[in-house]
Amino acid sequence: MPASTVTEYLAALSAERRDALNEVRRGINRVLPPGYQEGIQFGMISWFVPLSTYPAGYGGNPRQPLPLISLASQSSYMALHMICFYGQPALLEWFKAQYGKSGKKLDMGRGCLRFKTLADLALDVVEGTVARLPVSEYAAGYQAMRDAMGKGKAKAKPAAKTGTPAKKTRSRGLPPD
Repeated sequence: MPASTVTEYLAALSAERRDALNEVRRGINRVLPPGYQEGIQFGMISWFVPLSTYPAGYGGNPRQPLPLISLASQSSYMALHMICFYGQPALLEWFKAQYGKSGKKLDMGRGCLRFKTLADLALDVVEGTVARLPVSEYAAGYQAMRDAMGKGKAKAKPAAKTGTPAKKTRSRGLPPD
């Protein structure tokens, strides 16, 4: 059964992984702007915008809070899922430039930052990234991205067709056609 709390998630890890993820978690919590919440989301330790602040939810799902960043232990690496870059292209460019200056190798897909050990991660750059995103700016950037994609607002229902034949009605006492 998957963990339902951060404590359960961490308790299920090896001591080495638990120590590394706890250090990353402490760093994120140290710089996290007010208004975000920490919990388990998508089976990972996550920091997200509560639905009370951004009721549209992630992907337009009003039951799923908008994630900022998630932390996970995979079989052969640890990962930070940097959802915070969605709708924040300037932040992504800043992040890549700062990571390059750190001397650490950037092992990243579209938004998944992978690291095998804590020493492989430029934690200060991750912290700087998180610190740059007040809840209101992050939610606004995410919403602007969704609007630009045409997914930000519910689509209007198509107008009723006109000129369709009316339903045939039967007169009383007459057999059906």
